[in-house]
Formats: sequence, structure tokens, C-alpha cells
Amino acid sequence: MSVRRVVIVGASVGGSRVASGLRQAGYTGSIALVDPDPDAPYDRPPLSKQILAGDWAPDRASLGSAGQWRAERHTAAAAALDPARRVLRLDTGDELEYDRLVLACGASPRTLPGMPRRGVHLLRTLADCQALRADLDRIGSGRLVVVGGGFIGAEVASTARSRGIGTTVVEALPAPLSGLLGEEVAAELALLHEDNGVRLLCGVSVAGLVGDPVVTGVALTDGRTLDADAVVVGIGVRPNTDWLAGSGVALDDDGGVLCDEHCAVDADHTVYAIGDVARCHDPLLRRHLRVEHWTNAVEQADAVVRGIVGPAPVAYRHAFFVWSDQYGGKITLLGRPDPGDDVTVVRGAGPLRRFAVAYRRGARLGAALTVNWPKALVAARRSLDAPSGADDVVAAWKNL
Repeated sequence: MSVRRVVIVGASVGGSRVASGLRQAGYTGSIALVDPDPDAPYDRPPLSKQILAGDWAPDRASLGSAGQWRAERHTAAAAALDPARRVLRLDTGDELEYDRLVLACGASPRTLPGMPRRGVHLLRTLADCQALRADLDRIGSGRLVVVGGGFIGAEVASTARSRGIGTTVVEALPAPLSGLLGEEVAAELALLHEDNGVRLLCGVSVAGLVGDPVVTGVALTDGRTLDADAVVVGIGVRPNTDWLAGSGVALDDDGGVLCDEHCAVDADHTVYAIGDVARCHDPLLRRHLRVEHWTNAVEQADAVVRGIVGPAPVAYRHAFFVWSDQYGGKITLLGRPDPGDDVTVVRGAGPLRRFAVAYRRGARLGAALTVNWPKALVAARRSLDAPSGADDVVAAWKNL
């Protein structure tokens, strides 16, 4: 059957990439973009960095417009799906028929009890960023508490410190990102916060927010209370898939959409899922993975475009590449660390804290983390692209 109409739910990086990719591939049929965010499409990484800091105007993060991709734009939320009829219903009551449907609807931040409350912020949308930026302007050199030490929390802390704001990060894990990187490496990374004057409190959770209607503090489970002029909550996200209830689309326990190695939800490849909502099967790892990072969404979008317009489905391979800009430097992660990896840390010279980590799997390099060390990143990329011994990679780092 010819594909006459593609409907894309979500106009962030994944959804907009599908729309632009279809046109670049020569697709001439109808495209509809559905997203309740009136500012979409725009790139999200600058929200915690350049736009929040005031270094970029918001339009610099724009990913384009529906007009340039000759697409319909529906500023509405998806409300229900009827795969048998191939119909998507919107919260406006409108119904959109489709030949192919792409679920790129993203995720929503998890919240704390007592939210919403003035002075307490999530950071997911451009509107969130602008509200937080206005509050940082308001508090001047006051006190910010960041709940959650993941990439978003760390980037917000970095931006706040660049503005001279006293910043405390509260992290329930023994060290930020220790679940992903392992405790030894996460402890090394935590020193970046201390180097830049951030107070880091680990192994403790939030018991509640203090102050009503305006936040004045954060109560911790160990009995302490932190004074706060503003609070940012970055404790993870949950896929925006509640609206799929009753549709027959298979979801995991966390709400992620289960799909095959082609990002397809169904056997005839009528419905696809990409980005934060997609838990795709990796044939090499022989398990499903859901990855909440920019590169993953872009590469899955490209695979879906090829699946829609190409002669045969294209399998998506989870490359897992993550980066984060913090405290004037860059952190990069190539590959996914495994709990069974042997870890080697190599430290470099220079004014910034600089080091590289080899996650060894036997004689091979399974993953690599580099911190403020571009040459080490190049060496790691070459090794993963054309595998050499992990000892060779470590030796190369020591000679940089």
C-alpha cells in the first residue's frame, strides 16, 4: 500500500527529524505534526544551558517549522488511538487518519509531593525554561536547591553557578549518575561540583517542600531543612503514553512503548515509536532498551524515515552516545557501562579537572567516559569504531 499520509505525535527533535527527513527523502504525501506545545519544534539541550544562562535568544534553538516541511501543524494533544481504523483522536475532538503513525510524544518530568508551588520548577519545555530564568533573575545571588543530580540537574547547577547563585544539589544516590556510571566513576565526576562551589548532598532524599504558597526551603529525610529562594526538580521522567490505554499498543511497566529493532510497534510496520517513549529491541544485546538522550532520538528518527520510504525495513542499533556541558567543559559517554566492567581511570593535566575512564570487558573497551578531554574522546571513538585492546586505549590516553 502506498503511504499517502504520515501522522507524527510530538514535534520535538525526533518528530521534527522524521518530518524533515521524509521530505529530504522525496516523500510527497501528507504529513501532520501533533504537539500541544505552542513553541515546538525546538531543541531541548539549550534549555538547561545557553537559553537559561541568557546567552541565546529562544529562537536560536528552533528546529524549523511545519511550513518548511509542508506539514499540517495541530497544536493539540493526542487523546486516543484506534489502530484498527488507523485513526488518531486529539483532545480537541478532531480525528486524523493515517497510513503511518510515528509516536514521538516524549516524556514528562516526575514531580515532588506539594507541587505545583511558586518558586518550584521543572525543566522540560521552553516555557519552563523562561519561567526558571525569570526566577533566577529574581533571586539574584540567592539560594537555589536542585533536587536530582542527573544530567539536567547538573547542567542547571552549572548555569546557576555561572550566574553567581549559591547552589545545592540533593541526590538520593551515593553520587550523581552512580546508577549509570558506577560509584567509583560517579565519585570522580562529583568533584566537578565541588570544584565549582556547588554544595553536593548525596545519599539523602527530599521529605517535602517548605513554604506555601511560595517555597522557602526543602526538608530532607535526615531531618535537615535547606533554605531555598528557588527549587529545580530533576528526578527523571515518565513517557507520555497514558493516552494509549485501551489501544492495544504494548507498554512496559514504566509506560515505554515496546517496539522491534526497526522501531515498529506492530507486525505490518504501520506504527513506529522513537525517542523517550520507545523501548526498542536490540538484537545484539537481545533485550529492549529505552534511552532518553538526543542522539538516540535523532538516529531512531532516521531509521523510521528509511523504513517508511525505503524498499525494506532498517534495523536500529543502539549506539549510545551522551554528552553534557558543565562548568565550562564537556562530558561525553560512548557506549553503555555494564556493572561487570573493570574500570580504569586516567587523569590528564590542565586547569580543568580532566580524566577519561575505560570500561573494560575482558581485553576490549566496552564503553568510555571522557571529561574535558577532546583528544581522549577521539581515541575512544576510534577504538569503538575499529575495536582494539582496552590496554591500547589506556596507553594512548596516558601519552596524550
